[in-house]
Amino acid sequence: MTGTDQDAAPRPATFTVRSPATGDPVGEHPVHGPEEVAGAVERARTAAAGWAALPAAHRRAHLLRWKHRLASSLDTVAETIAAETGKPRGDAVLEVVLTLEHLNWAARNADRVLRRRRVRSGLLAANQRASVVHRPLGVIGVIGPWNYPLYTPMGSIGYALAAGNAVVFKPSEHTPGTGALLAELLDAAVPEHAGLLTTVTGAAATGEALARSGVDKVAFTGSPGTARKVMAVCAGSLTPFLAECGGKDATIVTADADLDAAAEAVVWGAMSNAGQTCAGVERVYVVREVYDPLCRKVVERAGALRAGPVPDAVYGPMTMPAQAAVVRRHVEQALAGGARALLGDAASVSVSGSGAFVTPVVLADVPEDSPAMTEETFGPVVAINAVASADEAVRRANASPYALAASVFSRDRRAGAAIAARLRAGAVSVNSVLGFAGVPALPFGGSGESGFGRIHGADGLRAFTAPQSVTVQRFAPPVNLTSFSTPAAARERAVAAAKWLHRHR
Repeated sequence: MTGTDQDAAPRPATFTVRSPATGDPVGEHPVHGPEEVAGAVERARTAAAGWAALPAAHRRAHLLRWKHRLASSLDTVAETIAAETGKPRGDAVLEVVLTLEHLNWAARNADRVLRRRRVRSGLLAANQRASVVHRPLGVIGVIGPWNYPLYTPMGSIGYALAAGNAVVFKPSEHTPGTGALLAELLDAAVPEHAGLLTTVTGAAATGEALARSGVDKVAFTGSPGTARKVMAVCAGSLTPFLAECGGKDATIVTADADLDAAAEAVVWGAMSNAGQTCAGVERVYVVREVYDPLCRKVVERAGALRAGPVPDAVYGPMTMPAQAAVVRRHVEQALAGGARALLGDAASVSVSGSGAFVTPVVLADVPEDSPAMTEETFGPVVAINAVASADEAVRRANASPYALAASVFSRDRRAGAAIAARLRAGAVSVNSVLGFAGVPALPFGGSGESGFGRIHGADGLRAFTAPQSVTVQRFAPPVNLTSFSTPAAARERAVAAAKWLHRHR
C-alpha cells in the first residue's frame, strides 16, 4: 500500500454479486476490512476455546446436527450455489450431497483418528510410557474458490471443526452468499457455540487481511499465482499454509479399455461444471490402436450435449467471464500450432451481456508445448493425443508441472492400478473419473503447481492439528544417560551394550 490513510480511496461498504448466466443481481454483501476480519478472528478464538474443551462425543453430536440442518436446507443451499455460479440446479444438488457425505465422515471419525495413542518406546527408553495426541491448532482461516463454493472449502471447514478448531471463512467474492448461508446454518444448528464458523466477505484485500490476522493456519484453494501471494503473507508470521491450486489432469486410455465407458467418463470429466473442475479431465492420452474410435465416441457424446444459454443446458456459463478469454486463447494457439479441431473451435466461445458461454471443444494432435497442454484451461475443452504405449502416456502425463489428479482406463484392473501407481498425481481413479471425490476417507491434494498438503480423510483431520508427544517415566533407568552424576564406567557399559545390540539385531 502506498500513501497515507488520508490519501487512500475509501473502501466500499458493500458489493453486488450478479448471476453469471443472466447478469442479474443475486445478492449484496459487506466488504470486510482488516478491522472486521480481526474482530471475527477474536470472536473465533473465544469460540474455539469452548469447542476444544468439549468431549469429542459432544463435538460429533453438534456437527451431526449441523449436517441434519444442511440436509434439511438442501434446496435453499443448492439454489444459492446455482444462482451465484450459474451451474444447473442438479449440479448444485450433487455438490451439497457430496458435502454432506464428507461432513458426516469427519464428524464420526475425528475421535478415532485424533485420540491419544500409545507408541513403542524402544529399548533405550524402555522405562518410558510414550504417547502422541493431536491437538487442535485454534483458529483456521479458509479461503475458498468459486467453482465448487460449498464442497471444496468444506474439505477444510468441516475437517477443521471436527478436529476441534474454529474457522473464519473467506469465500470467493463471486460466491459469498453460499459462505454466509453455511455459517448461518451452523449458528442455527448449534446456537450455544455461535461464532464457531464466521464468514467474512470481500475480494483479495479481505483474503489478505485474513492471512495477516494471526490465524493458526490458512487453507487456500485457487490459482498458483494467488497461492504464492497468500503464502508470502503467511511467511511473514510463519503461519502454516495449505494450498490446493488446480490441475492439468490427464486420462490414460489403454488398448484394451472399454472405449464407451472411457468416452463417457472423458466427456463428463471435461465438460461438467463447464469444465471448471480442478480435478476434471483436460488431457487424454490414448494408445494408438484405439485412438480413432475413442475420438469418434468422445465427439459423438460431446456433440450431443446441450450447452449455452438454453433452458435444458447440461452445464452453465463461465462463472468468471474473464475465463472465456483464457479458453479462447488456448484453443486458438493449439490450432495455430497444428492441432485439429474435432468439435468446435475458438468460435465456440460466446461472450455477451448475459454471460460467457462455451460449447464443447474437442482437440486432437495438440502440441505438447501448447498452452492447452501445459496451462490450466478451466473450460469445456479436452485435448486428445495418441501415444505408442502406456509407458509413453505415463511419461507425458507426468511431464506437467501440475500433479493433482488423473484417471486410467483398462479392462485389466490390475494393469490399470499399476499404471496409476506410476503417475505423479495425488489422486487417481481407475475406470472412472473423480472416483476419489466421493470417498471421504481418501486424502485429496497434489504437488508442484497443484499445491501441497491434504484435505479429506484422516490426513485431512490431522492437517488441522498439532501432534503433541508425551513420555511418562514408569521407573528409574538402570543407567541414567541424562544425568551428570552417572559414573563414567556405567555410561561406557551402557554404550557398549547398545553398540553390540545394534550390530547384531
